Amino acid sequence: MLVTLFLATLSLSHASPAKAGVQSRAARNWAPAFAGEAERDGRRGQSALAAPLQPRNMTPIDAERAFAEDARTIGQWTAFRKWSADDAVIFVSQPINAREWLKDRKNPVQAIDWWPTASYISCDGKLAVNTGGWRRPDGKVGYFSTVWQHQADGSWRWISDGGDGLAKPRPVPKVPLTKVAHCSVPPSWEDDVVYVCPENAKCGHGGGTDGTITWDWQVAADGSRLFRASLWDGKRYVPVIDDKVAGSPANK
Repeated sequence: MLVTLFLATLSLSHASPAKAGVQSRAARNWAPAFAGEAERDGRRGQSALAAPLQPRNMTPIDAERAFAEDARTIGQWTAFRKWSADDAVIFVSQPINAREWLKDRKNPVQAIDWWPTASYISCDGKLAVNTGGWRRPDGKVGYFSTVWQHQADGSWRWISDGGDGLAKPRPVPKVPLTKVAHCSVPPSWEDDVVYVCPENAKCGHGGGTDGTITWDWQVAADGSRLFRASLWDGKRYVPVIDDKVAGSPANK
């Protein structure tokens, strides 16, 4: 999504987020959020804000498109707040809680535009990672990768959002790629998938309640960032997203 704005389990390295400039969809006028630890019973991301009105059969692609449409009609930051979970994380350039970053922001006159190009979904349909392209009103372009979680009330909320600029825009597909994880039961990914957070970095990772999709991010002191997602194919976890964002002196 736009801000450099990804259930049952989320592990974060808790260091005080640094204040820095934004470069992503949010920074594109957007940013990703740094939140507290998720509850292990799957209640992560339930929001104090009223859930966006959504049809019962809404897909993660539908949610992304509705989010983008809201940005155009009710205002960019209003839409970001509306569709975020309480503990959603954005990157500006360090990870920070999205609600905190967004609460006093006034909507720009013209919102950034974005579109999904691919969606990777857990077998049980409770977690998804969308990726796609964005275009700012000044003509700058880039990409986003956003983690979405299906809530207990039936709505979708984004829980992590990030991205970066590109030299050329991503194409707008008529039908975005959609891949659903294999429904065979994977090994206990919480035990078997090892996440190592480098020294002086801030990290987060999680997976769907059925273990068929995993994601993680790492942010270095200079603002450089990794975001990765993998999908279970019945035999192994196959990488589907591998984003690398460079740091900059302004982010140090």
